Amino acid sequence: MRVAPDNLRRTILDASLGLIASEGLEGFSMREVARRAGVSHQAPYHHFPDRESIMAAIVAEGFTRLRDDSLAALDGASDPFARLSAIGRAYLNFALNNPAHFKLMFRSEHVREDRHDEAAACAKGAFEVLANVAAEVAAVSRHEARSVILTAWSTVHGLATLMLEGKLEKALEGQSKQAAIEHGVATLERMLRASA
Repeated sequence: MRVAPDNLRRTILDASLGLIASEGLEGFSMREVARRAGVSHQAPYHHFPDRESIMAAIVAEGFTRLRDDSLAALDGASDPFARLSAIGRAYLNFALNNPAHFKLMFRSEHVREDRHDEAAACAKGAFEVLANVAAEVAAVSRHEARSVILTAWSTVHGLATLMLEGKLEKALEGQSKQAAIEHGVATLERMLRASA
């Protein structure tokens, strides 16, 4: 298969995502990415100097999507607590719909953001959505914005991780993942409202 040069970068990223999804981060290698992409083992180096650069591009793409999904989730929501729930829901849906991205986005041992400006900027952009909504919640409650960030982020990230790892199957007892998401964000919202 011959890949057009303008499509090579996307082909490499898609092959990398497929590899992460099937083999995990430990099985990631430039040679295997090239094999899965159907290109020579040197082809990935035309766009990426090393495996960390491929991973950094995936991290940047993931955080960009997460930011966009979070901003879209805010449309039409005016109550600060409901807005926080909306981005929590967006976070969980992003994780479940993009597990390969999600697995890599928070693994600094694989991608050091201080070496990859684009990945760092995209991560900051996604975080700023949460920080801004947390400030809105803090403005109408007794909570500090950083406490809202800590509570909301750890809750949805933990739930996403447990769901992706299949650790909640017994606890869910046949409940759909979407129902679990709704339950998780509703519980977070009730907890923050009750202590406001």
